[in-house]
Amino acid sequence: MAKPDEARSVLEALGLPPQQRTSIAAYTLLALADLAERRPWREAKRRSIRIHDVLAFVRDQYGKTYAENTRETIRRQVLHQFEQARVVDRNPDNPALSTNSPRTHYAVSVDALPVLRTHSSKRFRQEAAKFRRNYGALLEVYRASQKRTLVPVKLPSGSEALLSPGKHNELQAAIVRDFASRFAPGASLLYMGDTANKTLHLEEGVLKKLGIPVTRHDKLPDVLLWEQRSHALFLVEAVTSHGPVSPKRMKELEALLHDCSLHRVYGSAFPDFSEFQRHAQNIAWETEVWLADMPDHMIITTARSFWELSHVGQLGPRSA
Repeated sequence: MAKPDEARSVLEALGLPPQQRTSIAAYTLLALADLAERRPWREAKRRSIRIHDVLAFVRDQYGKTYAENTRETIRRQVLHQFEQARVVDRNPDNPALSTNSPRTHYAVSVDALPVLRTHSSKRFRQEAAKFRRNYGALLEVYRASQKRTLVPVKLPSGSEALLSPGKHNELQAAIVRDFASRFAPGASLLYMGDTANKTLHLEEGVLKKLGIPVTRHDKLPDVLLWEQRSHALFLVEAVTSHGPVSPKRMKELEALLHDCSLHRVYGSAFPDFSEFQRHAQNIAWETEVWLADMPDHMIITTARSFWELSHVGQLGPRSA
């Protein structure tokens, strides 16, 4: 039996469904375990590699070339499911890496490695059965260890959300925790995405009522706050890698919100002043700037801000 076919049998023994036993899944497992065609399964390794390394290994060892844009397919349709099934660990050398870090890496889990190493031996079925039997308990342990690296954020409702690790989500948490309490007290959180879950918090019914298209929430800024008293909608971008509210971005959002009658307060949030300086020339006029390390202040890019007017009662609902 060829090595990729053997890899499929291993995945089946580990409990993976047919859609996770494809050719690309088999090659990915072989790359993770550093198993060339002639290398025996007993020499399977636990090593941390990136998706780029997977593609290079498959090309060099099996003569199978996948385009670089296949990386997203491998991440979403293979490794994500491998991780859920406890076949692999993501970022075992640095669990706090953000979800979209270019240094993201994967390794065969310590629980799956014995199954791989005993393939073709009498112990294989026994090890595979042990893996499946312990799966539930092992998954809970894994989730608990992952949970320790998540970023907690208390929502205005009093409930708590857990964001995946990374600077971007830490800044989003600061927007909800520190910006909202100072500059939009009592505001409702309508939307907050996550690098791993774009709809972590989504008030779909309220968004529809306000004329905000929920079918295109991926086009919305990182955080949406609604302050009913001043009829204001706060649209805040968390700037760590992607850009601030630029003139182009502001135009896009205005087009998106053409059915929304609320006054818009556009804001760009930065972790610190140095990050703000990197983007200063690209920030649109008539928007606000907030720095997480100086939470009590805002930088105003117009003579009098939407926020200031709204809080002295000079703004009512915006005309449609």
